[in-house]
Amino acid sequence: MKIALAIAPHDAEPSAFVVFRDRLEVSIAKAARMGYDGIELALGRADDVDPAHVASLLVDHRMGISAVSTGRVFAEQKVWLTSPDEAVRARAVEILDGLVELAAELGARRVNIGRARGSIPEGETLEIADARFVAGIGEVAARALPHRINIVVEPVNRYEINYVNSVDPDGIRLIERVGLPNVKLMPDVFHMNIEEVSIGAAIRATGEHLGHFHIVDSNRRAAGVGHVDFAEVAAALNAIHYEGWLSAEILPLPDDRAAAEQARRFAATIDKTPFSGFD
Repeated sequence: MKIALAIAPHDAEPSAFVVFRDRLEVSIAKAARMGYDGIELALGRADDVDPAHVASLLVDHRMGISAVSTGRVFAEQKVWLTSPDEAVRARAVEILDGLVELAAELGARRVNIGRARGSIPEGETLEIADARFVAGIGEVAARALPHRINIVVEPVNRYEINYVNSVDPDGIRLIERVGLPNVKLMPDVFHMNIEEVSIGAAIRATGEHLGHFHIVDSNRRAAGVGHVDFAEVAAALNAIHYEGWLSAEILPLPDDRAAAEQARRFAATIDKTPFSGFD
């Protein structure tokens, strides 16, 4: 498994959960020196960056890009796929389409959809939210398919959003409802620690639906400084033969360098951690 660090350009708002928020040439160079295999790039719109410049930096530092992350679309652009306002939904699709095209230019094979999927508006139903999401994500996934890009949906805990909180059953139900081969799940251990009955069992239940993975501890800090049992996480990922990226989307605590170094050291051991709690 390859290890990525979530970063954002210097002008990203503080709502972006990234370690390095700096000029990309600085952040990518730091991540490379620390031994990361790549970055996860948090953006609000495709024109937040110059794709040729980013591609050149990745080549210069022999780095990959695990995913383009869209958390900033919700936080900064104020658009989402389940909005009752048709114009807001259309703008969300437009922005996500642009990020898909950018991902293709950069060689990223995943675009993450977290809170940009939206909530269930007051007075409406799960069925209405599902219908809007399925319609919107279908357009984005169709744009992504020729580029061999997966759209990976991140279940987010109930304190941040009221739609698709758990991996199992919420996320699995939604992916099966969408029914498209390039729409998959992206479990995030921070959210799983709040929502899942068993983190290991939920990972195993995703099976072939698992498209990307956020490795982060219970306090949203680097893995290893909270109370999550990562031996259980490692065993579950190995049980379903996951060979994708482990991406550290964490808070820069106690400071950005210490957080990034801790995440890198810990993630490198995740597929070697012994565990005997499951068969």
